[in-house]
Amino acid sequence: MKFWLGVTDNGWFDFLSNAGVDEVNFWQPSGKAPFKGLEPGAPFMFKLKRPFNHVAGGGTFVKFTTLPLSLAWEVFGIKNGASSLTEFQKMIRRLNPNPDAKDPEIGCTVLTAPFFWPKESWIAAPVGWSGNIVQGKYYDTDKLDGLSLWGSIQERMTDILVHDSPFMVQEPTARYGKPTLIPPRLGQGGFRVVVTDAYKRRCAITGESTLPVLEAVHILPYSENGPHEVSNGMLLRSDFHKLFDTGLITVTPTLNVEVSPRIREEWFNGKVYYRLHGKPLANLPDNPSSRPSIKFLSWHNENCFQG
Repeated sequence: MKFWLGVTDNGWFDFLSNAGVDEVNFWQPSGKAPFKGLEPGAPFMFKLKRPFNHVAGGGTFVKFTTLPLSLAWEVFGIKNGASSLTEFQKMIRRLNPNPDAKDPEIGCTVLTAPFFWPKESWIAAPVGWSGNIVQGKYYDTDKLDGLSLWGSIQERMTDILVHDSPFMVQEPTARYGKPTLIPPRLGQGGFRVVVTDAYKRRCAITGESTLPVLEAVHILPYSENGPHEVSNGMLLRSDFHKLFDTGLITVTPTLNVEVSPRIREEWFNGKVYYRLHGKPLANLPDNPSSRPSIKFLSWHNENCFQG
């Protein structure tokens, strides 16, 4: 199993270790990923900078993407490791290669179930770690150095001092046997990022690609125990999002748009919406497993839509 040991800003770590969050954005000041091919569900560990030089926590990798700074704040808020948008902007602009950019594109590594160990549980930097490493390094449990580090991580995960830290992988055989990745559980921000990218940043109903007005929608609302899963989501333009949530528009299990007559009856308008009535969705994820679930669409049709 491969996992990543990422060089971590000490201030980012300190802020989030006291924030009680369920996910974090481990951001990069530019839109370039520091790693390639990291699998969803893989451990992503935090290696603090000088003067600490210790492995001090981690999380479960969900996805790497790029977002404008303003949208990264809208999606993750304080989970970016800053108390306000102003502070976040200062952090980015201090490191961004184009500090004068109005709304720079930044790299966003979405991690779920983050954990931050107490200082007495930190792990010294692995043997062979070079001070020249500025972003991070892959480790592999099939190699001696990776297996040794993973063994130290697992010891901390079962330590009473860090009993709240989640297990990131299943190990069905020996304690230090070959680990198996499990799918990461998404938070709200992770859900939005994964749905946005699954729909190729285009509205499912209209094909609109203006990113600031696109929103990830739960088909079965989270308040009704709807899961943060791509198959329970669609990417919609903001006005369609509101109409969908209020039941004035739905999507049938055959993936066709249906518009409620109440828009015309109550507001004597809606031509822009009625011209889409009966039309198939304009945009769907390439992966069939990421497309809207018939089960969730049926729930919306039967329980929310005002037909």
